Amino acid sequence: MRHSQKLESIGQLAAGVAHDFNNILTVVQGHSDRLIDACSDRGDLVEPLKLISASARRASSLTQQLLMFSRKQKLQPRVLDLNKVIANMSKMLERLLGEHIALEMRSESNLPAIEADAGMIDQIIMNLSVNARDAMGKGGTLRISTSAATVDEFYMQLHADAQPGHYVRMSITDNGIGMSRETVGRIFEPFFTTKEVGKGTGLGLATVYGIVKQHNGWVEVDSELGIGTTFNVFLPATTKSYDTTFERAPQKPSVKGGSETILLVEDEPMLRELAHLILKDYKYNVLEAANGIEALKVWEAHEGKIDLLLTDMVMPEGMTGHELAVELRKRKPELKVIYTSGYSADVMGGDLSLTETRFLQKPYQPPMLAKTVRECLDF
Repeated sequence: MRHSQKLESIGQLAAGVAHDFNNILTVVQGHSDRLIDACSDRGDLVEPLKLISASARRASSLTQQLLMFSRKQKLQPRVLDLNKVIANMSKMLERLLGEHIALEMRSESNLPAIEADAGMIDQIIMNLSVNARDAMGKGGTLRISTSAATVDEFYMQLHADAQPGHYVRMSITDNGIGMSRETVGRIFEPFFTTKEVGKGTGLGLATVYGIVKQHNGWVEVDSELGIGTTFNVFLPATTKSYDTTFERAPQKPSVKGGSETILLVEDEPMLRELAHLILKDYKYNVLEAANGIEALKVWEAHEGKIDLLLTDMVMPEGMTGHELAVELRKRKPELKVIYTSGYSADVMGGDLSLTETRFLQKPYQPPMLAKTVRECLDF
């Protein structure tokens, strides 16, 4: 129980770090992308700028892992066959592991389905496989197996995180160096790593922990020094039918601007300046406010002329973005609203069911901001 509470506290801290870091990354990536467009005829500038933008995107992936750990990342669940998910990753895993490590697959037939986010399940398999590979520096065997599991009261007494019901168990086993009991007690903490400096971020297993918890499952670890390690991932089984549809990547749309007036509310000055510049690039009229109270004053000075509210969800001065939107819609019910946040929409709450409302997660690129604004105004 103490260990679980400790991880929950670390998760809250990790979420706060990720939220603030997303604001910084939005500024870095936004300005670098704007400069790339402005300097398209300067090859000596474009290449360094592309490196800055790419680095910001990589840093953004780290914040996504922190949000997964703290379970503040939105799920996109589908009914999946875990055996097929693993099989589809086998070729990539073989390349990842290298020739010195053998990959064995043991899949139970007639395995129950799971309802899960396919991308996040891939992330679990990838992170656990990378850890296993690093634990077998001199070579070995990585075995991935699946099985159905039923958890009863007796099993729950032996495993604190277990819940009663029917589950699908995925086991990932290596015959590497293994871990001590003290190390096992810390492996899910963000930034904790036993690897050399520069060899790991310490986020891989924290990400696994967060994803599994978000799917209402749990992870069990069995490890012995000099023998190897087994991670058992338990995910709830479902009786729903498999989802056989596959989403196609949409073509990159052309983004139009406009002449409407937008009230931009953002407490981070650099991010507010960036959003203002992006919207100006697309010919919008922009009014600024640093918080909800200030936004009400701006509204009173320009009442009736504002077409869209673009607001951060979390702000100082005692008024959230959602509360601001509710107050302004009392005065103008047809007002269009876009919420932004470093957290995902389902975590932040607020009424996103209205057709006049959109959500934009940070960090966002300039075309995505412009596209979201245009779609919201045109709906």
